[in-house]
Amino acid sequence: MISKNKIAYILLIFTTLFWSGNFIVGKAASLFEIPPFTLNFYRWLCAWLILAPFTLSEIFQKRNYILENVKLITILGITSITVFNSIVYYSLNFTQVISGVLMISTIPVMIIFFCWVFKIEKTNLYQILGVIFSLFGVIVIITKADLGILLNLNFNKGDLWMVVAMFSWAIYSALLRKKKFELSHITFLQTIITAGLIFLLPAYLLEIMLGHKLNLHLPFLLTLGYVVLFPGLASFFFWIKGISIIGSNRSGIFLHLMPIFSTLMAIIIFKEKFMTFHLIGAVFIITGIILSAKGRVTIK
Repeated sequence: MISKNKIAYILLIFTTLFWSGNFIVGKAASLFEIPPFTLNFYRWLCAWLILAPFTLSEIFQKRNYILENVKLITILGITSITVFNSIVYYSLNFTQVISGVLMISTIPVMIIFFCWVFKIEKTNLYQILGVIFSLFGVIVIITKADLGILLNLNFNKGDLWMVVAMFSWAIYSALLRKKKFELSHITFLQTIITAGLIFLLPAYLLEIMLGHKLNLHLPFLLTLGYVVLFPGLASFFFWIKGISIIGSNRSGIFLHLMPIFSTLMAIIIFKEKFMTFHLIGAVFIITGIILSAKGRVTIK
């Protein structure tokens, strides 16, 4: 019989595999000219419709509590649903999957930074060094280790937008630590999706008005099905279950599998090349991640 811990490990591996696949599918969507904000809108609209029968009752019962916390819920919805996913899909129109996922891998370190900025948690000297090293790694990637690109500010706009996505998810994750919500996990997710969809709707309509029309062809339907069911719903429930078995700290280690999975898939599927600047940037990012997990010297 498989132990609970092994079940958790399997679920968490699949979680990171599905999240890694989100970058691959996002890149494929750009190749099939699927509009990024449109894809993200329908992704979360479908998820909202699937979750509605299981959440509306609790939402109605706790409507006053939700309204009392609507400001924070709205910010969480905008940073996670509206901004992060849309910008990731948009940026993959212009940048490599490998570059994008390496930058996104700094999120655990950036969470520490924003927890300090928002005075949610104290930080320590090693964590500050971790932030510096990780950010330097990101700079190496967006400049392709070329000083001329930095001096001339000649950046790939996809890389810059991926940095925006990175900061957006880090802010969302930091703010999650600010308050423990008295809602079930599934209902809490539904409230965030609702807030995110409200602010995503204008971006979706603007994209349509600008001529980015949606074609209901097979690539779109397959892409939508994947992003809704796997990195959307399945990963959420697998992640929550994994944390409930082995805890958040041990579960967080599995997030570091994402750049490995995504890089391998990008090389195999899109024939992307792992360049020297990727290696240099990855070394700084990994160093930052290791440093951020060390130390006991706190700085207020």
